Amino acid sequence: MFPRTNIEERLIKIRNNRITADEILSEVHEILKENERKRTEIRKNLETSVPVDFNYFDEQLLDGGRIFHVSDIKKICWDYRLRFLNSTFFKGEIPEEAVSEIRDLEEKHNTRLSGFKIVAPSKLLKLENADDPLLFAPIGNDYYYLIHKWGKDLHPFRRLMMWPFKNIENLAITLVAFSVLLTSIFPIHWFTPNPGNGEYIFLFLYIFKAAVGLTVLYGGAKGKFFNNQIWNSKYYNG
Repeated sequence: MFPRTNIEERLIKIRNNRITADEILSEVHEILKENERKRTEIRKNLETSVPVDFNYFDEQLLDGGRIFHVSDIKKICWDYRLRFLNSTFFKGEIPEEAVSEIRDLEEKHNTRLSGFKIVAPSKLLKLENADDPLLFAPIGNDYYYLIHKWGKDLHPFRRLMMWPFKNIENLAITLVAFSVLLTSIFPIHWFTPNPGNGEYIFLFLYIFKAAVGLTVLYGGAKGKFFNNQIWNSKYYNG
């Protein structure tokens, strides 16, 4: 007896009583244009951002799980041989999701963010002499707000592989262990039929000396430094 109500048709009728389709298209066009302008501005800010010590955030809207002290960032860089540098050094493509996160934060906190920093492997950075980037904005007093993470995760053994380069003590332990391993598998009986402790100690010292020499030669030629020296360095050597 009574026709069913088509909610879409009712919605269109309500909309048309308020504004015409052409007028709403024009209005949406201006909104999209403004949105694109803001996104372009954010990208330019990421590419040309100068270092700043803090940004204005509304503390009531901050997510505590995204706040990190520089000491936490330093430790992760030391462990995984990463760099923590200004976003202007990043040579990868910053995804649209990161731009959207920045725009969302700026609107929520009624501010304009700057001084962006990125944690990433050296190969992703344009270093003077350049997996898994993290984009931060400074809050103040060495605290940073994590805005966005993208890319693939780091290799599961990266921390182990980078352990020798963390500091000089780790490198020394690695060279000693490497020399002991080579000494244990070296066919010393080819040179002496009945090798004793003295021969093994002499062989170990010889291998250790060679390993140290090659490491110093390679490190010096490549200008390599330890993780705790390069984590916030903008220079290629390292």
